[in-house]
Amino acid sequence: MSRQFRAGDRALLIDQKKRRYLVNLRPGGQFHSHAGYVEHDQIIGAEEGATVRSTKGSPYLAVRPTLADFVLKMPRGAQVIYPKDLGPILMLADIFPGARVLESGVGSGALSMTLLRAGAEVTGYEIRDDFATRARNNVAAFLGEEALARYRIEVRDCYEGIDLRDLDRIVLDLPEPWQVVKHAELALHPGGVLLAYTPSVVQVMQLREALDASRFDLAETVEVLSRSWHVEGQAVRPDHRMVAHTGFLTHARLLGG
Repeated sequence: MSRQFRAGDRALLIDQKKRRYLVNLRPGGQFHSHAGYVEHDQIIGAEEGATVRSTKGSPYLAVRPTLADFVLKMPRGAQVIYPKDLGPILMLADIFPGARVLESGVGSGALSMTLLRAGAEVTGYEIRDDFATRARNNVAAFLGEEALARYRIEVRDCYEGIDLRDLDRIVLDLPEPWQVVKHAELALHPGGVLLAYTPSVVQVMQLREALDASRFDLAETVEVLSRSWHVEGQAVRPDHRMVAHTGFLTHARLLGG
C-alpha cells in the first residue's frame, strides 16, 4: 500500500506545540491558521511523516489520522464516546468479526466506526435523522464507502422495542438504558452481551436494578481513568491534568431459561 497522500485523503497536521488539525486534501486547497497557510498540493504526493511549511515558515508534521484522532476531530453534533472508553467497550462487549451488533444512541458515529473496524455487522437505532446522517458520513469518511455494507441505521426509538432477533451484542449510549433491558432479553441469544455507557452513577444504579430483575447475570460496572505522564530527561512525573471521569461501562450476559 502506498503511503503517499492522495487527493481525497485526510491528513492530520501537527504543529510544534503538538496541536492537531484534520484536513481533507483537495487540489488547490489551503489549510489556514494563525501561522499563515499550507497548500494542500504540498501534501498531496508526499510520504506520510513529511514536514510541510506554512507561508510564514511554520513546520507541520503530516500523518494519517488514527481512529482516535478522527473521533476527536470529526464533525459531530452529539458528544462522542472518548477513545479511552472505546477500546474497553470492544473488550467488555467481546466484539468479534461478524458479530451481529445493535447499537442504539448512534450520535456522531464514533462507536459505530469502532465496532465496524473490529469487523462487526452493525444496526443502529437513532431517534434523530440528522445524527443518523452525520454518523453515516463520518463512517464513510474514515472507513470508506465499503464499510456501509455492514452498517444500517434506522431512525427509531429503542425504548419502544427491538425487531431484530438472535443478536450477539447490544451496545447502548442512551439516557435510560434500563428501558431497553426487557427488549434486549428478546433480541439477544442466550450468552449474548449487553453493554451500556452511562455518564451518571444514578443511571448505573437504575440499570443494575433492571438487570437484577431480568435474565441477565454476571453484571459488572467499571470506570476507565486515563493518566498521561510527563517524560523529559530525568524529569518524570504524572501530568498535572488527566482524563478522569467520562462515563461508566456496565455489561452483563443473557442467560437461558
